Parts: sequence; structure tokens; C-alpha cells
Amino acid sequence: MPTEKHRILLVDDDINVLKALRRVLSLTPCMAGTKRFHLQVDAYDSPTAALAVAHERPYDLVLSDYRMPGMDGTEFLTAFRELQPHAARLILSGYADLNGLIRAINDVGIQRFIAKPWNDYELVNAVAHALALRDLTLENERLADQARLATGQMSPQEVEMKRLELEDPGITHVEWDSDGSVLLLNLPPDGKDLL
Repeated sequence: MPTEKHRILLVDDDINVLKALRRVLSLTPCMAGTKRFHLQVDAYDSPTAALAVAHERPYDLVLSDYRMPGMDGTEFLTAFRELQPHAARLILSGYADLNGLIRAINDVGIQRFIAKPWNDYELVNAVAHALALRDLTLENERLADQARLATGQMSPQEVEMKRLELEDPGITHVEWDSDGSVLLLNLPPDGKDLL
């Protein structure tokens, strides 16, 4: 059974929820079928801080609380999707907000809505299946890109840029100043990683 390492981002304004989620994801085997996932978990109590880190670090999956001060989960996941469109997105909430759920599904493309309090097994199972689906989708895209390369629909440079973008989101995007210089964006997080 091969073990794969996947980076997970947790975002919730309640530090105790973050600690509980981290504990569950650290102690419970995360498996989908025969595929086992080794999880590396980053946890932030601020959506703004999590977005700043997402500029620097690629994630395979993000699990966000729905109700947070300053930015709700749907707003956060929309901004996160702009940075890392291939990451699986899950939302967690203790509130039965049907309109919010519909918006999260339609606008953000979340894969799963998990209710608080969660069942540990169901939570880990949802994470494992979201990661398995993401991996399968990326492998299908890679094979399709190889076919496009073989038929001349994509250049080797385009294939390589796509691969680099998956490994390090934003690496192929350059911000230019009006004088032609390259702008380096270094956004300091205003929340804390609970690692």
C-alpha cells in the first residue's frame, strides 16, 4: 500500500476546533480504498492569514469553517480557489444555512459540507475521498495534456508551465510595475499557524 503525502489547510476562527480537527486527522488513518494518505496539516485561525500562506505554499485540500468574522467560508474558498484551483474544497459549519450551502456548492465548487459536531470517521473519510478524487482528476488532466502534446495542441512549454503551476501555485504569474520592474509580493500572515 503506497503512502502519499498531502498538505491540508484548516481554517477556523475557533482554536479549539482547529486543535480537535488536527488531532483527528493526525490519529485516524486516512484511506480511500487501498490508498493511504499521509497528511501534513497547517491550521490557521484567520482566513486572511491562510490566504497569505496559500500564496506561498501549495495545498491538496482546504477545510474551512463557514462562519468566521471578517470573511465567511464561501468568500474565503472563492479567494482560495483563485490561487489554487486544483485543491479540493470542503466546508464545515455548525449552522444549517441552506442558502450559504447552496452558494458554497454553486459558486465555490465545494466537494462536501460537513456539519459540526462532526463524526470523526465521516470527517476523515470525506477528506480521503476528496483527496482520491483530486488525485484522479489531476492524473486524467496529465494524461490529456500528454495526448494534446502528442497531437500538437499544446507545446512542451505549456505542459511544463502547467506542471510547475500545480507544484507551486502562482510561480508562472509575474506582476509588473509601471516602470517594467517585477513586483515581489510578500504578504505577512495576520493569524497564526497552530503547528
